[in-house]
Amino acid sequence: MRRILPLIALLSTPATAQTSKALPMTYPDTPRVDQTDEQFGVKVADPYRWLENDVRTDAKVQAWVDAQTATTNAYLATLPGRDILAARLKQLLDYERFGLPVKKGTRYFYAHNAGLQNQAVLYVRDGLGGAGRVLIDPNGWSKDGATALGEWVPSEDGSKLLYTVQDGGTDWRTIKVLDVATGQVLGDTLEWVKFSGLSWAKDGSGFYYSRFPAPPSGEKFQALNENQKVYFHQLGQPQSADRLIYETPDHPRRGHGAQLTEDGKWLVITTTEGTDNRYEITVIDLTTPTPTPRTIFKGLENEWTFVGNEGANFYWSTNKDAPRLRIVSTNLNARSAEVPVHEVVPEDSHGAVLESAAILGGKLIADYLVDVKSEVRRYNLDGTPDGTVALPGIGAVVGGSGTQDDAETFYAFTSFATPTTIYRYDVKTNQSTVWAQPKVAFDPAGYAVEQRFYASKDGTRVPMFVVRRKDVTAPAPTLLYGYGGFNISVTPAFSATRIAWLEQGGVLAVANIRGGGEYGKAWHDGGRLAHKQNVFDDFIAAGEYLKAQGITSKNGLAIQGGSNGGLLVGAVTNQRPDLFAAALPAVGVMDMLRFDRFTAGRYWVDDYGYPAKEADFRTLYAYSPYHNIRSGVAYPAIMVETADTDDRVVPGHSFKYAAALQAAEIGDKPHLIRIETRAGHGSGKPTDKVIAETADNWAFAAKWTGLAIKPVE
Repeated sequence: MRRILPLIALLSTPATAQTSKALPMTYPDTPRVDQTDEQFGVKVADPYRWLENDVRTDAKVQAWVDAQTATTNAYLATLPGRDILAARLKQLLDYERFGLPVKKGTRYFYAHNAGLQNQAVLYVRDGLGGAGRVLIDPNGWSKDGATALGEWVPSEDGSKLLYTVQDGGTDWRTIKVLDVATGQVLGDTLEWVKFSGLSWAKDGSGFYYSRFPAPPSGEKFQALNENQKVYFHQLGQPQSADRLIYETPDHPRRGHGAQLTEDGKWLVITTTEGTDNRYEITVIDLTTPTPTPRTIFKGLENEWTFVGNEGANFYWSTNKDAPRLRIVSTNLNARSAEVPVHEVVPEDSHGAVLESAAILGGKLIADYLVDVKSEVRRYNLDGTPDGTVALPGIGAVVGGSGTQDDAETFYAFTSFATPTTIYRYDVKTNQSTVWAQPKVAFDPAGYAVEQRFYASKDGTRVPMFVVRRKDVTAPAPTLLYGYGGFNISVTPAFSATRIAWLEQGGVLAVANIRGGGEYGKAWHDGGRLAHKQNVFDDFIAAGEYLKAQGITSKNGLAIQGGSNGGLLVGAVTNQRPDLFAAALPAVGVMDMLRFDRFTAGRYWVDDYGYPAKEADFRTLYAYSPYHNIRSGVAYPAIMVETADTDDRVVPGHSFKYAAALQAAEIGDKPHLIRIETRAGHGSGKPTDKVIAETADNWAFAAKWTGLAIKPVE
């Protein structure tokens, strides 16, 4: 590991800097079609419906994409500092990065990126102190580096490795098996796998996984994902011979994931229907002569996350009677209709949220969020407190790789200015030691991270992190990021790409708005379905606070979000275009009336509601970014982002939204779309595409917020 180009001089524009006057943009022609749907007495125009078609099979859509890409690239080429940012990002990303080690048998498996490799490489060591050797290097799998190693799981004795291949960013996976000693890839190849757990049989004879039926021809990237089933694959057999373990044919929208207990005696099947943490739990006792599924938690009403087991005594984290979650146990020897639940660790009485729990080294190790910061607590298996795990600072704990009986485990710690560091943790001694700590091309000590709280429109107290160089004290161009959905907590995390913005004198603000899980179920419920407007109000209030507090300059606020966060950026831009100088909505859900018709979109009704239900329709129609663009009002500069292989939020959302922006009379600032090729919703994106995308984003935001980009010496 090495340090590259120590930070000597960091320059930014004064807060009074003004952006250049916008010149009228000329956009490619986008034909309109006469498409109007009437829903509940409302006539809804959808003139760009044709842009929903798959770019791979529709020549007109491909021609439109090509024309938009040419227009966007021509504009981006004019941005000052873009090349400087790209060169600096290359330096910032050129550092060793390690993934959490997984121990199986005497071997340790871990991911490693030497710096600028497009994809991380999987290594294995014989013993903790052994020399690492390359097990799988995906960088040669495709010429453009866009074929990635997805999930991987070693067998119990470490002799074989189950892994998936992700091509071009798609959610679809191909499963393969590798012999660890020889490096030989076995003949087993499994297709049509998506959103699946992978769990080896204890004896290594095969594994459990979930798959969907093959989609209709030509609809791989758009067809709805339904009828997921759990199978067991016997090594050496064709996929067609896989044994069906569990399905719910009467409920095709339910998905199922299987997990084997560490003792190998039980299979735990978790059933979901949407994105909410509302599960049914079915267990199969594999030691019986005729293993039979037994559903112990029914109704898709509560979260039940498997923590570990001692024989028939199972531990779970649950939000039943505990909105911020608690740990309970059940004894599966009880044959009553309802399995008795015994409380082990009660819900925290001071507002902390249980994020995760595991049995490691004979202890319950629980990760809590306390005002969006990690706190790790130890408990004995009877629930009595046993102290805490000392963390290196204020930030977030990731992972916790280990087993129930082994006192050795690993975790990652990260924060906004602290590169992700891997720690080896000894459960017996309660001591952590550094296993892998990166050396980076900037000085983390030069940055300040503070947490502030502000009032939203309805008076709700909302937390927000503000990150900047310590010498940046005057109002400065600011990038405000948010997500606000699906019970997902946005915790402190290191990003080398964000450092490229910060070291130029820009500010990063991360608002922990409602809809996330930062404060448990109430925080999530307060920002979804009929309450979704609270999410937008929280984000708008964050922008107003940044200006009122002199953190950002008058015309210096840019906003960014991806996926549900892309929806957020689109919605607030429509509602308060005067507040923002630039907007970067990425892979967003932009048509709220048709999201449930494609791929995984039907899962999202838990957060958004059903477009076919009148009450939900009226809520969705009121904030849908595509349907609420306001002609006659000046809008900020906007660069929409999507990717041609995004089969999570299909690119048609962004295509239609960008076309509508360009057709509207919303001012002369640019309203562009950046369309990545051979990329998906985000995972598996190669490093060179990350560099190019980020350079474009920061250069665009800098242009319209007044941030002058200068070389870092």
